[in-house]
Amino acid sequence: MSLTVAVKVTPKARHAGVLGIAPGKDGAPLLRLAVTEPPEDGRANGAVLRLLAERLGVAPSACTLLRGAASREKLIRVEGDPAALTTRLAALGR
Repeated sequence: MSLTVAVKVTPKARHAGVLGIAPGKDGAPLLRLAVTEPPEDGRANGAVLRLLAERLGVAPSACTLLRGAASREKLIRVEGDPAALTTRLAALGR
């Protein structure tokens, strides 16, 4: 079982963290994340997966980048109990 999370990433930020919710290109809500790593050689993507895993309380291996490797808007699959993940995700968006 898994949950799919749409995120918008700010690479090379001063501080890593969750910045709230932002509208995406299509108007759908995205979880805004900031990472300190630059978008080179997949470093920012790896940092995004680790940050999301940490904040959702899952192992980093439970997060998989599905779409958006070269984009600021990404789609990530998180393995785990969807109900528990949805609750944690809602808390992050506040």
